[in-house]
Amino acid sequence: MRLSSQKILRIDASMRRAGSVTRDLTDRLIDKLRAENQEVSVVTRDLADGVPMIDETWIGANFTDEAARDDNQRAALAVSDSLIAELQAADTLVIGLPVYNFGVPAALKAWVDLVARARVTFRYSETGPVGLLTGKRAIIVAASGGVPLGSEADFATSYLHHALAFLGITDVTFIGAERLTIDAEAARRSAEAAVDALAA
Repeated sequence: MRLSSQKILRIDASMRRAGSVTRDLTDRLIDKLRAENQEVSVVTRDLADGVPMIDETWIGANFTDEAARDDNQRAALAVSDSLIAELQAADTLVIGLPVYNFGVPAALKAWVDLVARARVTFRYSETGPVGLLTGKRAIIVAASGGVPLGSEADFATSYLHHALAFLGITDVTFIGAERLTIDAEAARRSAEAAVDALAA
C-alpha cells in the first residue's frame, strides 16, 4: 500500500500490553508502512493508559457555544480537544480492535464519545448528519476469541465502521484474526498475510 499520506494515528484499544494479538499485528503493520516510506510519522494513543468517560459537566460544556464557555467547561473538554486534534492531523488511522464480549472495549467506546462532537467532527444538515473528517483512511486490525468477524454476533466491527463513517471516514479496511480460541496459529498466519499484502 503506497502511502501518499504520511501521518498515521495509531490507537491501541487492547487492555493487554503483553500477549495482545491486535498490538502485535498493528506493530507489524506500522513497521511495514515505515519500511515502505521512511517519512511516515506515527502518533500513538494507547487507551490502556486511560481515557475519561463523558459526564454531565462534559455534556454541558459541549452544548455551550464555544465563545460562552467558562474555564471549567474548557477544562472539561480539554482531553476531547486533544483527541480530536490528533484525528484532524492524521491522514491514516490504524486501530487495534479486540472484540470484548461481542463489542468494542469500553475505552474505545469512550474515545468515540469524546471525538464525536457536533460542529467539530460532524454537523447536522437537512438530510441528516455529515461527517467532517473526510479524506482520511482507516485500517482496523481486529481480533476475536470465538466470534466470527462480520457475523451477527459481532457488534464490534460493524459499530466501529458506522462510527467512523459518521465522522466522515468511509475508506475503511479490516484485517481480522478471528476465532483465536479455535485455531490461534492459523488465525495469526491469516492476519499476518493480510497485513503483508496490504502493506506491499
